Amino acid sequence: MKILIAGGGTGGHVFPGIAVAEELRAHHPEVEVVFVGGQRGIEATAVPDAKFRLITLATAGFPRRQMWRWPGAACINLYGLFQAFAVLLRERPRAVLGTGGYVSGPVSFAARALGIPLLLQEQNSIPGVTNRLLSRIANEVHLSFLEARSHFPRRDHLKVTGNPVRAHILSGDREPSLREFKLSTAKPTLFIFGGSLGAKRINAAAVDALRRLKGRVDVQCILQTGREDHASVKATVEAEQLPAIVLPFVKKMHLAYAAADLVVCRAGAMTLAEIAVCGRPSILVPYPYAAHDHQRVNAQNLADRGAAVVIEDAELTGERLAQEVAHLLADRTALSRMSANARLFARPDAAARLARALVSWAEGHRGEEPTSLDPADYMEEGN
Repeated sequence: MKILIAGGGTGGHVFPGIAVAEELRAHHPEVEVVFVGGQRGIEATAVPDAKFRLITLATAGFPRRQMWRWPGAACINLYGLFQAFAVLLRERPRAVLGTGGYVSGPVSFAARALGIPLLLQEQNSIPGVTNRLLSRIANEVHLSFLEARSHFPRRDHLKVTGNPVRAHILSGDREPSLREFKLSTAKPTLFIFGGSLGAKRINAAAVDALRRLKGRVDVQCILQTGREDHASVKATVEAEQLPAIVLPFVKKMHLAYAAADLVVCRAGAMTLAEIAVCGRPSILVPYPYAAHDHQRVNAQNLADRGAAVVIEDAELTGERLAQEVAHLLADRTALSRMSANARLFARPDAAARLARALVSWAEGHRGEEPTSLDPADYMEEGN
């Protein structure tokens, strides 16, 4: 039995699919998982690294400020649609999961046109245009945020499952993780990052905050800068002897989360799912140019539950960040409460539930039985 997972472009669209695929591999060995993605997205390396087969299609985005490029993008995506039909006819999957990104559109549309069950996974509190459109033809739509339900034209097939997180994210232990980063086990640790590519504003604020905290607060930091800023930030940290290890990219995220007492980061949906399942208090700086401003809504979800503090990007300075860090690290009770609240927000069984639903549709059982899940997951908005 074969299941196909389509998605790509960013880690937020790729890693949920990998989490579900790993769950299928671990607990449903009769299932073969095949990924379909783009040629230049993160899936090109992440999927083979996870030991899954990847088929690539031609896809292109529609730049909002360069409408003159839209005809070319439309032609590329039309070709990608024909490729999607060819892939589905050749691979003959029993079910398809779309996790977002440009490649998800043509594969999902082709799947329903061929009568193949289609499930969608929406990571954000405000869904993207592609998933909103595809939700009209999908068999099930699995949401990460309850608040996303109001944005879909249909609600009879919506399920609040959570964001699938890879099981290894929970495999780190604090003391071995600190030793891995050559940090002290006796000091509180910050983990600061702006995503896989880094974020200049977060990097600049982090360096200034460490400068202000030095000598006042006994703290150490893992600072992921992205490749572009790494050399300059590292040089500054070393010249000023700031208490930080500076890395362009953290490959072992599970160790960084395990080492951290407090996380400072953007508010992408997958990042929030990871820090929630790890129970890490956080200071969130939503990316202000995210589509539909969804990162601000994502972040507010954690803040409203007492699991995070939000600093708007325009208000982010080294002084403000240093104040928040010093305040939180001085109140261990507050940190513990935030940690507990983060875990309440988490849905660590999301990958398992999506895997079961896919297998059920693939076997012709039309998804999970409602009695096996929390009845609240099936409630309509306002009920």
